[in-house]
Amino acid sequence: MMMDNQNVLVAATGLSRYYSNHCAVDRIDVHLHKGEVLGLLGPNGAGKSTTMQMLTGNLAPSVGEIQINGIDLLDEPHKAKQQIGYLPEQPPVYRDLTVDEYLYYCARLRNVAASQRKEAVERASERCGLQEVGKRLIGNLSKGFRQRVGIAQAILHNPAVVILDEPTVGLDPIQIREIRRLIRELGQEHGIILSTHILPEVQAVCDRVQILNRGKTVFNDSLQGVESLEQVFFDLIFREADHVPAGEEVA
Repeated sequence: MMMDNQNVLVAATGLSRYYSNHCAVDRIDVHLHKGEVLGLLGPNGAGKSTTMQMLTGNLAPSVGEIQINGIDLLDEPHKAKQQIGYLPEQPPVYRDLTVDEYLYYCARLRNVAASQRKEAVERASERCGLQEVGKRLIGNLSKGFRQRVGIAQAILHNPAVVILDEPTVGLDPIQIREIRRLIRELGQEHGIILSTHILPEVQAVCDRVQILNRGKTVFNDSLQGVESLEQVFFDLIFREADHVPAGEEVA
């Protein structure tokens, strides 16, 4: 079924995912428009990563439908995945390859035509600020640059949708600012979904926020004019703390 609105890049409805009797994601809807940066916000264990894996086709939903740029992800997975760039929480990089070697390898995996690979790699390298480290081994790069390499492989084939799972976790403040600036720039041409448990990150880069808690959507609105966002999120965190047994840590 094709979608009427060409600006809708992701339309996921009624998504649920069960692990045995445990419901990790419970009947959530996710919608993303072209030129929009959507933040999936919530404490650890809220269902963000499970949702990301379903949206990227790496995990089948127990219930629900997903369309990527008008293509049904479950019916036509290969075609739909060509519309997606994905950076998981741990960047899928090969430490023994140089940056350029790795990006050319990813271009082949993404079926980028041989005649277009050089241009695709150069474009992704430039957008992610990797031109000066192209000949260096990935294993010798800082974590911030490895994140940039991970983002470069996600945008190499110029997908309509870019999905980033905790893109700034473990980075220092300077690296965080650089990655956030890169995400904002990418959001001008792609639809971006990023997951995070850091409220300031959503406020810094996102146009809209969807807060998840225990697998359910508890808040979904644009950031513009939403004065209650911080109170909603911190109320959620404090409510979660009441459910954590003594001695355990709340993320």
